[in-house]
Amino acid sequence: MSAPVTNSEKTAPITIQRGAPGEEPWMETYDVPWRPGMSVLDAIVWVRTHADSSVAFRYSCVSANACKECMVAVNGKTVYACTERLSEDGSEVGPLKNKTLIRDLVTDIVPPKENLRTILAERAKG
Repeated sequence: MSAPVTNSEKTAPITIQRGAPGEEPWMETYDVPWRPGMSVLDAIVWVRTHADSSVAFRYSCVSANACKECMVAVNGKTVYACTERLSEDGSEVGPLKNKTLIRDLVTDIVPPKENLRTILAERAKG
C-alpha cells in the first residue's frame, strides 16, 4: 500500500498497528525511503503524506523531545517517535499499551486529573 519509491532510493519497511476501540487491530506495512538518522516520526509522516492519509498519529514538534505528543511503542519499547531512529531493517510501531486507544497510534495521553470528565465530575461533587 506504499506510494512508489524510485529504484535508486534505499527503502525500509515500517509496520504500523491500525485500528480503533471495538475493532480487531491489524498491521499494515509500508516501504519508506530510508536514510541514515531518519526518525520513526519522519517515516510515519512520509506514510501519511505519500501512502495512506488515513493513518492517525499525533505530534507537535520535530526532534525536540519536549512535548511528549509523539510517544509510541517501537518494537515493543515506549519511545518518542521524533528521536527514535528507523531501523534500516524495519520497525514495528504501535500505540502506547497503558493508555486508552483513540485510533491507530493515537492514545489518550491527558493525565487523569486533567481530563475534562474528571474535572467536571469533581466540580459536580461540590
